[in-house]
Amino acid sequence: MKRLIYIVLLAMLPVAFCSCEREGFVRDDGGVMLEFSADTVAFDTVFTTVGTATERLTVYNRSDENLLLSSVTLEGGRASRFRLNVDGDTSLVARDVEIEAGDSIFIFVQANINPNDNQQPFLVEDAISFSNGQRLPLTAWGRNAVYHQPTDTLYFSSGSYLVCSIIDCVNWDHARPHILMGNAVVLDGSTLILQAGEELYFANEAILMFDTNARLVANGSATQPVLFTSLRHDGWYSFLPGQWQCILFTGGSTGNIINHAIVENGTGGLRSYPRSQLTVTNSIIRNMSDCGIIGQGATITGRNLLVYDCLAGFTALVGGSYDFRRCTFANYWSYSGRKIETIVLSNNMYVDGSVVGGNLEKADFTDCIIWGTYYSGEVLLSELEGYSFNRRFLHSIVKGGEWDEDPLFTAPREDDYTLQEGSPAIGIGYQFSSEK
Repeated sequence: MKRLIYIVLLAMLPVAFCSCEREGFVRDDGGVMLEFSADTVAFDTVFTTVGTATERLTVYNRSDENLLLSSVTLEGGRASRFRLNVDGDTSLVARDVEIEAGDSIFIFVQANINPNDNQQPFLVEDAISFSNGQRLPLTAWGRNAVYHQPTDTLYFSSGSYLVCSIIDCVNWDHARPHILMGNAVVLDGSTLILQAGEELYFANEAILMFDTNARLVANGSATQPVLFTSLRHDGWYSFLPGQWQCILFTGGSTGNIINHAIVENGTGGLRSYPRSQLTVTNSIIRNMSDCGIIGQGATITGRNLLVYDCLAGFTALVGGSYDFRRCTFANYWSYSGRKIETIVLSNNMYVDGSVVGGNLEKADFTDCIIWGTYYSGEVLLSELEGYSFNRRFLHSIVKGGEWDEDPLFTAPREDDYTLQEGSPAIGIGYQFSSEK
């Protein structure tokens, strides 16, 4: 008898469990309408084969009835270029989704687009389908790109090696954006030529390196600058510093020209080693977690530059020769506490625990603005005796210098470094519309 009762109870358990699980829920018959935190989930630019960040959609049940959705899925099914996570369920079809009265659920959306032959951005569309008859559109702009993966190995006489991609300057594709993953090297004797409107995107920790006798010629225009930027641009990543490393000019890399370019969201920006030479004109360098421009015993010429929101704007180490005219170095860094000035001029540096010196042959700033929020001024001088230390600030506004007067930027916290009417700096610093 006991055995019979036990069997009967077991048989009843699934029925009881099912009836309790859905008790008080209204099956989706179209009577309850959902509300969404957005009318479309849209991704701005998605490079083919590189997945997007995750967008979050909130689905609200504003009614006074508990709702049970039979299914939430993508209209495109398995062929869709989007993927969903419905309140933790990553299945192709999420089934029996409960949303209690006055409550909500999250749906997380990602996009991953296959490459094709399109040279221009193309639109990819789908929609989230809810079993109560509602739908929510999904859109993404896809872009094809050239990818540089670090699959080669360079060996050095010192016994060290570097895993990298070697840039083919002769067959460089000027029609598509380029994505650098890891180290990318332009070899000795090669010249990378970049035309107006070209775009280089850098993944995390990526470096573009120019070997001895290799050079860069990046010649953009005021309306189509050459862009060096981070791979991620969704949300706050569009202006987040430190997402890639730097453009590095090794010793002996001379004749480098950057004209009408934007360099942003990296760590070291432009970095030149001893015996390298670089000319930068009509360009913007911004959002660097270390320094916008670094010269290490190098020769750098700057004309009509705007360098802003970098931990430091320009740093000279172990001397070198530097000449800046009509440049604005503005520093309203807010990502962390700042313990360094915008301009650092030094004829020395520490190497393996020892101080190494070099001649600072020239550091001229003419018709420049050097301004920011550092309490003691925006120029740091570090001189080592026994080496030359030549620097001049000519007709330049310098916080903490001889001409210490607020240049009256229009809205520096909003990246607007134009000058207000009556600014003492009118006629000097970066000229926004220059085509020189």
